Amino acid sequence: MGDVFDRIAALPAEKRALLLRQLQEQRTTANASSNQSADASTDQYDVAILGGGMAGLTLALQLKKTRPTARILVLEKQKHPVPEAAHKVGESTVEIAAHYLRDILGLEEHLQTQQLRKFGLRMFFSFNGNQDITRRVELGSTVFPPLPTYQLDRGRLENTLGQELQRQGIFLDGCKVQQVDLLPEQDAHRLRILHEDTEREITARWVVDTTGRSSLLKRQLGLAKKGGHHANAVWFRIGYPIDINQWSPDPTWRTRITQGDRSISTNHLMGQGYWVWLIRLASDSISIGIVTDANTHSFEGMNRFERAMAWLHEHEPQCAVVIEQHRDQVQDFRVMKDYSYSCEQAFSSGRWCLTGEAAVALDPLYSPGSDLIAIGNGLTTDLINRDLNGEDIRGRAMVHDKLFLNLTTIWLAIYEQQYSLMDNAQIMVAKIIWDTAFYWGVFGLLYFHDAFRVLAESPGIAASLTQVALLSNRVQAFFREWHAIAHPVASDAFVDLYSPFEFMQKLHTGMAAGLSHPELEAQFAANVRLFEQLAGQMVSTVIETHADQLQDEAIFRQIQRWQTEPYLAKLIAIHRRESRTNPTDEGWITLGHQRRERLEIAR
Repeated sequence: MGDVFDRIAALPAEKRALLLRQLQEQRTTANASSNQSADASTDQYDVAILGGGMAGLTLALQLKKTRPTARILVLEKQKHPVPEAAHKVGESTVEIAAHYLRDILGLEEHLQTQQLRKFGLRMFFSFNGNQDITRRVELGSTVFPPLPTYQLDRGRLENTLGQELQRQGIFLDGCKVQQVDLLPEQDAHRLRILHEDTEREITARWVVDTTGRSSLLKRQLGLAKKGGHHANAVWFRIGYPIDINQWSPDPTWRTRITQGDRSISTNHLMGQGYWVWLIRLASDSISIGIVTDANTHSFEGMNRFERAMAWLHEHEPQCAVVIEQHRDQVQDFRVMKDYSYSCEQAFSSGRWCLTGEAAVALDPLYSPGSDLIAIGNGLTTDLINRDLNGEDIRGRAMVHDKLFLNLTTIWLAIYEQQYSLMDNAQIMVAKIIWDTAFYWGVFGLLYFHDAFRVLAESPGIAASLTQVALLSNRVQAFFREWHAIAHPVASDAFVDLYSPFEFMQKLHTGMAAGLSHPELEAQFAANVRLFEQLAGQMVSTVIETHADQLQDEAIFRQIQRWQTEPYLAKLIAIHRRESRTNPTDEGWITLGHQRRERLEIAR
């Protein structure tokens, strides 16, 4: 042993320091493993996570990264490994979820090597029976935006996470939760579980429900809440990488995209009261889904595979023909009726939380599900960590709960009553650009800068968030009012979602600007002013476009209402004032057309 010490002492200082760090890390790992083994024998945990899907697995990993000594047990009903491709819906991520998985959880290598980098959002709007995709108005990027997003094979991701948590001894698959007794007045809650035909009782200071739509705790506590958004979805996977670029031989259409590949965008086929998704997966499968307004399209008209194919032949025949060529490779077929819901409470100082779809499900358009997992898991981790540190979390739990539910309410308004707009290319292009900009400049900016977790200490950001929520709700209503008076037929147009609009580029890159807290408050306030300017520009442009149609009584009355509404007048004034120093291209409102072309669009 003395020889060993002598050799260590003879090492250069840098190598000696490195060796010391390695020994300390090994000791920490050994201690954590020892603690975990002790926990397993006593069945006492800091956190019991009910459900081992994406929400539960990522929460466990985040908790372990935040607090390595935490005693955690994930209880998952399904045995692992799960099937790739034909497993769960929710394959597309946008910037918040991508940042969460890549940067916060440290899964960059997995995302780069086992998943697909996504080529942004892409929409094709209905035209003339949808027989020729080249004639449909297309909205999408021509270049990869700087901040990567991904198409996820959910089975592949969950298997990777499950293996890592099993290695750490904190993941129990094939396990059924039979009973949860919440005991907030005591030090721990009590759970009864069944694993491999053996009943066990465990205790946990915290219980987090990530059981998805089963919503175990939400049902037990009577917290379910339905909203006003009623839509249905069916989807299936095909074991063949259908390439949307092959839908036409037109060289002009094919070469419109200067970088990247349409087939790895989240492609959407838009029509009256519906949209169809096509998402390529790294496992060489493709996910195809039909999402419809319940009041426009009957669920019974698509809730079997043959019915869904008949629906596609009627509404999206070009897509249906391609699917028919590979129908022998269909991997699954799943349905979800009236899928949108919320809850009365998601975070409690009684040491329980709901996260993922156990709490809220909004709509698959724009892929918010994994974003809400990221936000909800972050707030949950914050509460658990503070409580285990001995802090009083009663006030913070109330703030986190109110914040999360308010965010989801703002988000839901983007979808509610908006499916009727989906066949109107001009209005939907403006709406999608607005929605994307709003997502980057509000939700994305705040999440990337960890502002949600500390909102209680940020009155300036809280005030701006209230201000922008009011604006968002009014703009979503304006889209419906605009739709009521404008039904232009549009075709043969392409609108670049990202490159031509300077404000889009700034909002996108601004998410990852790494601002200090005072800088963030100032930037968020500036973003709110920009959105007020853009809203004023849209209202002003729409009024001007229809100014020569005042003989139509419906148009006349609607414009009169707009012009006499004080809030819209304020927005128009902001637009005029800000445009003197910070003009914005109006092409986002007019399908990329310039002022002299607007009248033709309106007719």
